[in-house]
Amino acid sequence: MSKPVWYSGFHAVESILRHRPEAALEFYVLEGRMERNDARLQHLLELAKQAGVSAQVVRREALERHCGQQNQGVGLRARPKPVGGIKELEQWLQQDHGDNPIVLVLDGVTDPHNLGACLRTADAVGVTAVVVPRRNACGLTPVVARTAVGSAETVPYFEVNNLAQTLKAMQALGYWVVGTGLGENSQPLGGFTLAGPTVVVMGAEGDGMRRLTTEGCDYLVEIPMRGYVESLNVSVATAVVLYHLRP
Repeated sequence: MSKPVWYSGFHAVESILRHRPEAALEFYVLEGRMERNDARLQHLLELAKQAGVSAQVVRREALERHCGQQNQGVGLRARPKPVGGIKELEQWLQQDHGDNPIVLVLDGVTDPHNLGACLRTADAVGVTAVVVPRRNACGLTPVVARTAVGSAETVPYFEVNNLAQTLKAMQALGYWVVGTGLGENSQPLGGFTLAGPTVVVMGAEGDGMRRLTTEGCDYLVEIPMRGYVESLNVSVATAVVLYHLRP
């Protein structure tokens, strides 16, 4: 079992207490917050009580030592979310997820703020699952959880050892794989449509998709850039592509 870590921020803490109350171990509240008429805090206190965790009032120094400065006055020590692998992913995708399920694959995103933003968009769009490589990616850190504002707990998330083989496995299950990047065969996103189960692959910050990942795609699409900048942040690009394919 993974070592417990500290999470902070109202949304991240609430999501853990709501969706995985058994994982909660300690709940810290910044001194002075308890005296305020704060509905959000009262809600967290009730969820913590239901989870069997009592709130401990602590000084700012103690809270920041565990959770950093951007903590919104609350911190939760909890066991990390269990992460499935390729077998769990295949079992999950074989379930009924509607007529046009969509899976988001992030090929080596290393910035936790970008991963958190991608998870937030994935939750908003209704993505079936998010898949990342087990190595050369940041993983579900507390920073990811805070940036994802709760969606790190709600979006099915899987880490795999071999992304190229995973794409083949999803193709065998009937998924079309759409990669994003510039190439001889890439199509403008604006004119691209696709029905049926779909995998959207987004490349890493800076380098984009790796060669084997690119070769495993059925289609390549590119986001037209009409200004001075040559590319978008990966989290912004993810939102653009997902909302185009699933408006």
